[in-house]
This record gives sequence, structure tokens and C-alpha cells, in this order.
Amino acid sequence: MIIYGVYIVSKSGGLIFNLDNNVPRIEHEKTFTYPLDLVLDYDPKKVSVSFNRKDGINVGHVLVAVNGMPVNGATLEDGRDVKTTLESPDNFPINLKFSRPKMTTNEKIFLASMFYPLFAIASQLSPEPKSSGIELLEADTFTLHCFQTLTGVKFIVISETGLNGMDLLLRKVYELYSDYVLKNPFYSLEMPIRCELFDNKLQELLLQVEKTGINNIDK
Repeated sequence: MIIYGVYIVSKSGGLIFNLDNNVPRIEHEKTFTYPLDLVLDYDPKKVSVSFNRKDGINVGHVLVAVNGMPVNGATLEDGRDVKTTLESPDNFPINLKFSRPKMTTNEKIFLASMFYPLFAIASQLSPEPKSSGIELLEADTFTLHCFQTLTGVKFIVISETGLNGMDLLLRKVYELYSDYVLKNPFYSLEMPIRCELFDNKLQELLLQVEKTGINNIDK
């Protein structure tokens, strides 16, 4: 049982907590000949694929190593420029390793703000009044589970596909939030959650779920 992450979105749509629990680092390694048949975007912070795909390497994947040498931003560990290295025919054949990009905090905040109106649209599309909105979104590689409290706070868990009983886990996360965040006299509603005790208890819960299953979290 794999839980990839936990997110909490405030009633106004802002991301107030996120935990990356078990995000897989999918890597693809391939030896290329000159000229390189992938179009790369050389941003100072990262080198990523902007066009074309090959052997599992897709648009958006980030370059993490050249001939086994780690890439830091747009430079190699030894200080050489990645673009200059890849544009020189003398360096080929060359081994490149790509991985799926890790989301930044800003990207997570943006996605949380996008989920808020989608949740509202789903509620309005319901043929029955007082719809609970989005509770489950399934994709081929993950499942999104959502629980909204009476005050409008949304608890989101990203897991592997095919898991049952996730509503029990969501409510358990809500209990931890109520016990360790809302009862914290230094916490202000709608503000980012910075509570070490809540972090520790949540990680303990997720570890227990992955080891023993959802049905044993109260035991």
C-alpha cells in the first residue's frame, strides 16, 4: 500500500499543508548519438525536455546526469555548462539520465488553487442538491481521494490505484488536524500549518497504514 502525499486546502482555496510521503523517482537513462534528437529547454534552474519523446523520456522530464555526473541547474557538477556540452559533437556518444520533475512549492500552491474551482464545478453539476463535490479522481498511475469538512477545509490524499477504505484514512487525518492543529493556541485559521507534532503524528499514521493496512489504523 503506497500513499504518495497528503494535502490540506483551506476553505478559501489556499494550500495550507502538504507532505510528500512516497513519491517515486522515475528515471530513464539512454545513450544518444549526435545530433541530440530531443529538444531541451536550458533554464538556469533546470534542463528539461520541451519537445519530442524517446524510450520513456517525455516532455517535462528533467536532466539529472550526463555520463553519470549530476546536473545542478544548467551546469554539471564539475562546473561545465550543460548546453555547451550537449552541443559539441566531440562529446558524443553521450549518456543522459532524465527523471520526472519534482513539484516546487509554488507549483503545489497553483494546483491547489485550481482544484478549488473544479470541486465547486463538480458540486454544481450534480443533478441532486447538496452534492459533496469531488471525492475520488482515478488516473492510470494514481488515485486522488478528497474529504471536505463542514467548514470547507479539504483533505486530499494521493495514493496508488485500487485501494479501498481511504475515507477512513481521510477522517483519521482530519482527527489529527483537529487534535494537533486546531487546538494549538499559536495557529491561525487559513494560515500555513507549521506544527511539528502534527507532522510527526501524520508520518506515523502513514507509516502504519503502509505496513499494516487501513483497517488497522485504530488498533
